[in-house]
Amino acid sequence: MVAREVAKIMKTIVFLFAIVTTVLSVNAQKSFVTIFLAGDSTMAAKQADKRPETGWGEMLQQYFDTAKVKIDNRALNGRSTTSFIAEGKWKALIDSVKKGDFVFIEFGHNDQKKESPDRYAGPDDFKKNLSRFVDEVRAKGANPVLMTPVMRRRFDEAGKFYDTHGDYPGFTRTVAAEHKVPLIDMHKKSEAVIVKYGVNESKKLFLQLKPGENANYPKGVEDNTHFSPLGAEEMAKLAVQGIVKNKLRLKRFLKK
Repeated sequence: MVAREVAKIMKTIVFLFAIVTTVLSVNAQKSFVTIFLAGDSTMAAKQADKRPETGWGEMLQQYFDTAKVKIDNRALNGRSTTSFIAEGKWKALIDSVKKGDFVFIEFGHNDQKKESPDRYAGPDDFKKNLSRFVDEVRAKGANPVLMTPVMRRRFDEAGKFYDTHGDYPGFTRTVAAEHKVPLIDMHKKSEAVIVKYGVNESKKLFLQLKPGENANYPKGVEDNTHFSPLGAEEMAKLAVQGIVKNKLRLKRFLKK
């Protein structure tokens, strides 16, 4: 009899433990939000042999309470909406998304490259791909956020800034308006930052190194597309400003 009673008690304890564990697990899942980043090299995390090149997505986590928000950076060098889908990167991302998460989507740099058929997305395809991203994120009960591409550093001989993205930022704005999706206009915001720094000082924002200055680039480098740590941080600040301006639920998790 005693053995039976002990066995019953043990079963009850195990059952209650399982319930408590499940509740704690569910609460833990509800307590933190993941921000997935989908984009190209301007956003992506870099390998050690490419430093000090830095994707702006690498700088985003520092602005959030890590107990509440996790950044999952899925951006990759050289990707467009077309190649991100074709390579299965989008499916892998969307399969990981849970209800309440956010997906920040920033493309355009490589979609415009007609000389790269594996990456090129014409206007209609680009808008179609962005619309697909939005619909599939929403189908998971998550929150899409569209972002226009960040600017390249370009000044003419007179010192006047000019853009190289053509109509692609406008296509993103159109999709955002049509689908009523929050838009963070990194394109306009990053232009303002680069222009504020000026022709010479803006070099500090990008991967600009003299010969012998860094072992990863013994011959030096003059890259006006990819960021230095300073430039990446400036761009991440713009994303945070966009979160606040759009009054996204994420705002409550920003560090004071």
